Order: sequence, then structure tokens, then C-alpha cells
Amino acid sequence: RAALRRGQNGRISGQMREIVFDTETTGLDPRDGHRLVEFAGIELIERVPTGRHLHFYVNPGRAMPPEALAVHGITDDFLADKPVFAAQAAELCAFLEGATLVAHNAQFDMRFLNFELEQCGFSPIAEALVVDTLELARKRFPGAKHSLDALCQRFGIDRSGRVVHGALIDAGLLADVYVELTGGRQIGFDLAVAVSQTHVGMVSDWPVRSWTVPADEAAAHEAFVAAMKEPLWLKLGTAA
Repeated sequence: RAALRRGQNGRISGQMREIVFDTETTGLDPRDGHRLVEFAGIELIERVPTGRHLHFYVNPGRAMPPEALAVHGITDDFLADKPVFAAQAAELCAFLEGATLVAHNAQFDMRFLNFELEQCGFSPIAEALVVDTLELARKRFPGAKHSLDALCQRFGIDRSGRVVHGALIDAGLLADVYVELTGGRQIGFDLAVAVSQTHVGMVSDWPVRSWTVPADEAAAHEAFVAAMKEPLWLKLGTAA
């Protein structure tokens, strides 16, 4: 079975549909017997959250290792009465259909997602349909810290509710980070019209955020500037 069918570049009726998602697992690699235990995806239309999301837990059929439990706090007892992945695969594929997928360190999440889909008889999701915000951040801020926490700090995104890792919390934070990485809240009139037509809230309802450059990066930048000899802007200022 095909897992997903999409329009060209994830567009539906001329609008870009994206699912920003995150997963939690029992470990690092499904080839070592580890399984997905939580999925959360948040829908964006033209970079605007619509309020629609999909979130579920999965009974992995195995014990939770202590090291994984320390990361996300999801216990064996909590997962004991949850459905297996196969029982939720069809709903997941229906939710993802027609969208480009967005994840942070996407290779990790896609490894588990595709493993679970293939176990249920679905074909894997193509790499070309996935955007990795870790790669976007590395290109935009080379040499900086690129963890989700670091990017939230840089963009002034409140992460106070992130006591432990959780797929729904992290997907929500990542959706905000992704919007900032791809142009921020400076959205044009055309998008505002598209948003109002899809009834997902006006751009003016969004909170205004300021960027916060981490202190260590700011200090490194100041040291770099101070070491420069005859910087171009001083010459231009003198000439003016």
C-alpha cells in the first residue's frame, strides 16, 4: 500500500500544506529493536497553524529502557493500554496525505516512522517530501547551537512548559521555530487573505517575538568585530 499521495510540492488547491511533527521512541534505532511510542503532528497552511493536529501514543510491545524514560518520562504502565501502531496507521496516513513533512533532525524521526509504516504494509515516505529544520538552522546560523532549545532561545519562543521531551510540546515549539527559520512573522497581504479564507485565524492574532542572540554567540561576534582591521563600514562612514 502507498503511505501517502501528495500534490506537487505539497500543495492543495494552490496552498502549501505542511505537517510539523515529532516522535518519541524507546531508543535510537529500530534495527536494534526500538520502537516509536508517541507521534504528534501540527498542520500549517502557508506557514500558518490551522489548529488541526494529530497526537497519539503507541504500545511498543517491549519494555521502556531507563535512558529513554529519563528523556521523555513515558512509562510502561502508561503505554500498557495504548493501541499498537498498526491500529493508528491509516489515520496517520490520512492526516499526512497532501503535506510536506517538517521535523528537527528529521533523519531520526523518519527512520522510525518509515519502519513502523513498512511493518504495517505501507510504503515508506520519500526523503524528498521531508524538510529538516536542523539543516535549515545549520545553513542560516553556521557555527551556532542548533538544538530545539537553542533555537527557541534565539527566536524568543517560550519553552517553559518543556520540562521533559514530549512529541506534542516539541512539535508546537518546532512549528514556531520553523516559521521563524523560513521568514518569520513578517507575512504579506496575500497570505493574510489566504489565512482568512481557510478560517484558521488572522496573522494579526499571532504574538510578536523578538530575537535573542545567545550570550556566548554575541560575545564571540563582538570579539570577531574588534579584531578586524579597517572594516569597510568605517571607510564608508569616513567617506560620507
